[in-house]
Amino acid sequence: MKRRIVALVSGRVQGVGYRAFARKHAMELGLAGYAENLPDGRVEVVAEGPEDALEHFLHFLRQGPRLSKVEEVEVQWSDPVGLEGFHVY
Repeated sequence: MKRRIVALVSGRVQGVGYRAFARKHAMELGLAGYAENLPDGRVEVVAEGPEDALEHFLHFLRQGPRLSKVEEVEVQWSDPVGLEGFHVY
């Protein structure tokens, strides 16, 4: 079953390659969506795809790239809206 997540990632997640890291893993898992820096220092990651792939993706988001320090990942689940590709903004 396809689902959608909106994940708000807090910690040292800007300026450390976090969005590129998210895009790499999303594409490997066949997910669509985007990653975007927020003005408050968090990164918003939106992804759509099979629920099991999204669960796996969340595991990566909680780890982050080597230079990051993920403190919290707030996740909201919903129905997909039909995103295509995975973009970094």
